[in-house]
Amino acid sequence: MQVALGAVYAWSVFADPLAQAYGGASATAVNSTFSITIFTLGVAAFVGGLWMGNVGPRVVALTAGALYGVGIFLAGFASNSLLLLYLTYGFVAGAGIGLGYIVPVATLIKWFPDKRGFITGIAVAGFGGGAFVTALVAKSLVSAVGPFRTFTILGIIYLVMVVGAAFFMRNPPEGWKPEGWEPDTEERADRSGMDYDLGGAVRTWQWYVLWALLFLNVTAGIAIITVASPMAVALAGVSATVAAGLVSIISVGNASGRFLWAWLSDAIGRKWVFFVMFLLQAALFILLPLLGAASYLLLAVISFIIVSCYGGGFGTMPAFAADYFGPANVGQIYGLMLTAWSFGGVLGPLLISRVIDVTGSYTLAFYIIAAIMIGSAVVAFVVSPPTRGSEATAPQAEEARA
Repeated sequence: MQVALGAVYAWSVFADPLAQAYGGASATAVNSTFSITIFTLGVAAFVGGLWMGNVGPRVVALTAGALYGVGIFLAGFASNSLLLLYLTYGFVAGAGIGLGYIVPVATLIKWFPDKRGFITGIAVAGFGGGAFVTALVAKSLVSAVGPFRTFTILGIIYLVMVVGAAFFMRNPPEGWKPEGWEPDTEERADRSGMDYDLGGAVRTWQWYVLWALLFLNVTAGIAIITVASPMAVALAGVSATVAAGLVSIISVGNASGRFLWAWLSDAIGRKWVFFVMFLLQAALFILLPLLGAASYLLLAVISFIIVSCYGGGFGTMPAFAADYFGPANVGQIYGLMLTAWSFGGVLGPLLISRVIDVTGSYTLAFYIIAAIMIGSAVVAFVVSPPTRGSEATAPQAEEARA
């Protein structure tokens, strides 16, 4: 399911062909499609988290597959209208991606309460890796039949994959826990030790800080994802075919980062993973403008690491939210937090596209994002879990503690 949904990250393969198909449309106009998709995705993930509480994961996943597949399929009929592309690929498919994305994340945390970081990393690794195959397949299809016919073909494939996977989604039985595992009742500095409901969580300042961490991390990483293919052409002087390979390379970074950074967070703590990722990205964005021509390998390595941090944020944050607010309602709490993906998905692509349109260069955009990452590291450094004495504790958490 996540591999099919994560194919959205192969967007940059379509950017130049779509700009040509629409008579030389600007980078901002074409990439606005991707921004709309990501914005809709974040909002839909929140809706999906709430809906899952009433109908279970399977119904939500089936709806996700239908919307996603149909949305991409209908984008194939948008050859004469950029607005129609916004509606189909942006809003309809974006809603399907968001509804589907939250299902495995929220469900698996309930099945594996003993391995939160590890399992959420695996849960979203497929999403990050979805562009690996898609980039290569889509590039071949676009060359053969054009971008719009490619959408119709991929839409059918995605519909089958997501709907098929949806039939396997279910929650564990009430009161279920892994054999031999007992909940940790000891006081820990990195966990609240309580279950919050959604209302209780959003009455804590920590929820907004976690939202900000995700938003800032998305802004940086998705900027690179949006322009990966044309960036390789502009900075390294490679062909469009070789540049499409960069999309596949960074998709591996996206997938592996979701697992590896999340796994590391089980060892050193969630906040310190974000702190390290932000400082690392700041240094790499400063380095990017210094690359000379014919430096495709170094560009690929740097882009790989940056996008691994982007993926690491998604792998680590569900466990981060469960640590601070408990696993009982993580679908709703983290679902609302994914609206940060929506806003970061708008800011990142629009920021880098606008700077490119105005300056004709990537340099200023990279330096702006580096500055944002330095400020983000400070935010990660100061965050701490809600305390047991917090007045914002959900009533059910107080009852559970009693």
